[in-house]
Amino acid sequence: MYNPKTLEYERVYPSVKERVVVVVRNLSLGLFIGFIAFFAFMYFFNSPMEALLRKENKLLQTQYEMLLQELGQANDVLEDLQQRDEHLYRAIFHADSIPMSIRKSGFGGANRYEHLKGLPNSDLVVETTQKMDILKKQLYIQSNSLEELISLGKDMEHKIRCIPAIQPVANKDLKRTASGYGMRIDPIYHIPKFHSGMDFTADTGTEIYATGNGTVIYASWKQGYGNCVIIDHGYDYKTLYGHIDKYKVRVGQKVLRGEVIATVGNTGKSTGPHLHYEVMYKNRYDNPAKYYFQDLAPEEYDQMLQIADNHGQVMD
Repeated sequence: MYNPKTLEYERVYPSVKERVVVVVRNLSLGLFIGFIAFFAFMYFFNSPMEALLRKENKLLQTQYEMLLQELGQANDVLEDLQQRDEHLYRAIFHADSIPMSIRKSGFGGANRYEHLKGLPNSDLVVETTQKMDILKKQLYIQSNSLEELISLGKDMEHKIRCIPAIQPVANKDLKRTASGYGMRIDPIYHIPKFHSGMDFTADTGTEIYATGNGTVIYASWKQGYGNCVIIDHGYDYKTLYGHIDKYKVRVGQKVLRGEVIATVGNTGKSTGPHLHYEVMYKNRYDNPAKYYFQDLAPEEYDQMLQIADNHGQVMD
């Protein structure tokens, strides 16, 4: 500082307060500039750790998207297997259908995936997890279904012997086929009436065969049918043989396919010697013409179906 009295520059020492003010001011300015520089760096430049996390997050997102696509492909394969199961395998084994409400059932609870909502790409994570859960449940149901079909397959050899599969009388030329299953004209009342079986014309005394292995559960007179034999084949199948003349079996007796069980007669509500034959599956009438697959060649089977479809008059 210049002193006009001495005409010389003299050294001036600031006070403590002034020194403190200068230090605080410079420190504050430095910190302010430092913070700005730090946040600017953080905003425009990623730290090595942050760059690694961003890379891992992008990789996880890509993997979830690929997994979602693979789940869709797996679901398509499962749907194809379900269709084959329902319309082919279960049809072959005469197995009950699995309702779609069970095959396609989902999961209850609105908050099941709530814990995933806070994650990055939560929508993608939740959708993938939902599809995975549904796929696992449907695979479990399909696995049980296949186990059931395997069990049915092992039992199929015995079942094949029991299912009605031949004609109940010798009828290779099909000339004994009189009337088939369905609405027909009643021979007594001459009105349309449901005919629950097939009629085969034959002379009195013609042999009648069991159409599958089973157990005789009825051998007596039955209203409308006359002398009648009913065989329980197991697997929900029963066959009935009506208007017979003489019994060759008794109740409780085991019979084999092709074994003679009775002879043709003209008993009960009948307009002439013939056999009335019925097939029942799960206690419901079924068309007997569907069950001659071990007795007829394909062309003969087609001819049988045409004859059985005759809508004319029946014999009972």
